[in-house]
Amino acid sequence: MEIYGRKISVLGAVKSGIGAAKLIRQMGGIPFISDSGSEEKLKDSISAIKELGIDFETGNHSDKVFDCELMIVSPGVPSNAEVIVKAREKNIKLISEIELAASFCKGNIIAITGSNGKTTTTTLCNYVLNECGFKSYSAGNIGVAFSEIALDVKENEFVALEVSSFQLDLIDKFKPKVSVVLNITPDHLNRYEYKFENYISSKLRVYKNQDINDFVILNHDDKTLMDSAVKLSEGQRGFKSSPFYFSLTTPQQNGCFVQSGRIIFNKDGKTLFSCDVKDFSLKGEHNLANAMAVISIAKLFDGGNEQIIRALGSFQAIEHRLELVREIGGVKYINDSKATNVDSVWYALRSFTEPIFLILGGQDKGNDYNQIKDLVIERVVKIYAIGSSAEKVFNFFHSLVKVEVKQTLEDAVKSASEEARQNQVVLLSPACASFDMFNSYEHRGKVFKDAVNRL
Repeated sequence: MEIYGRKISVLGAVKSGIGAAKLIRQMGGIPFISDSGSEEKLKDSISAIKELGIDFETGNHSDKVFDCELMIVSPGVPSNAEVIVKAREKNIKLISEIELAASFCKGNIIAITGSNGKTTTTTLCNYVLNECGFKSYSAGNIGVAFSEIALDVKENEFVALEVSSFQLDLIDKFKPKVSVVLNITPDHLNRYEYKFENYISSKLRVYKNQDINDFVILNHDDKTLMDSAVKLSEGQRGFKSSPFYFSLTTPQQNGCFVQSGRIIFNKDGKTLFSCDVKDFSLKGEHNLANAMAVISIAKLFDGGNEQIIRALGSFQAIEHRLELVREIGGVKYINDSKATNVDSVWYALRSFTEPIFLILGGQDKGNDYNQIKDLVIERVVKIYAIGSSAEKVFNFFHSLVKVEVKQTLEDAVKSASEEARQNQVVLLSPACASFDMFNSYEHRGKVFKDAVNRL
């Protein structure tokens, strides 16, 4: 991508926006950052931007934002935002931050997407590849902007890249060496006109530019995904890259599966890897599925079996994903702030046999709670509803279990600590975005952990 001497506007003044602006300047472009957020909300970002000496504005998008040849859009900016609509009217080319970064990255991009499990899988992928002796980075929606490390990744090195549907919406030539779709369940429908098919189409853009020399790894057990991705169109598959699959139930000629308590990877019907399910450190079928996707990636690049098994055994759970914060008086406090959709909460509820006090709510994304209705009746003692969706949570669940609306997350933690007893669980698994009350799901998780640690 030729950007030397070009004026380029960047929408969004948080991690990806700042990373994009830095990369643009490194490559000789002239960045301008614009964010409609207030100075108070963006004070940390403003300090970083000023330190970098990059021109910016906050509070609104002025006409200056349209004085550019290219516009980089951060994932938090909705596609129907007024500034996007105007940019399209002015025929300004719009691309995502990952599109920008990928154009300058010489290494192998492993693009991992899905409704759930992206962060765990991306982190595990990076860990396993490094343990196998490869040089690998992790970036994307996981916390470090791809633009921050794109120039560091050398040829034959790897970047495990967590990508969201929002980032995929505005790709153009983005072409990962390996694309992974872990699963597809309804999420972010408020950004997709409440049409599930729009969200599915966005996710499947991850492999649209791949060719026969690339790989796509898909969850064979996900009917929605398989019906959409492998749908025949005029006799052609929906992808050009070489497909591999992973499954908890069905043996695969090309891919990873579980059989008789063992994880097996086949290529062209030949077994290249096998280990005991118990060799993997994390519990839960969802984590096992994530691990199979990563094993497939490692074996596609001839990762050593002993190194893969050792990495699977030593990997630790990531922060904010079913993270045990403390156990007080026999009560476990679990931080699952990363659970930003209903499907994630389903997995969380299935992970515990103990009675649960559930903290639920936040910025709703079109949630349908029927998916967890039976599990809530079976396993939840009480729900503490928080955030802007508290009324919706109360209205849906109050006839099924006890529900109490709390004004703050700290209030919910305090009340739960007073009511929970030995061999019970206090679980933050919100099923919602965090932006009504917090800066991010990480911020929400930190507030929860701080409240627990003050008990």
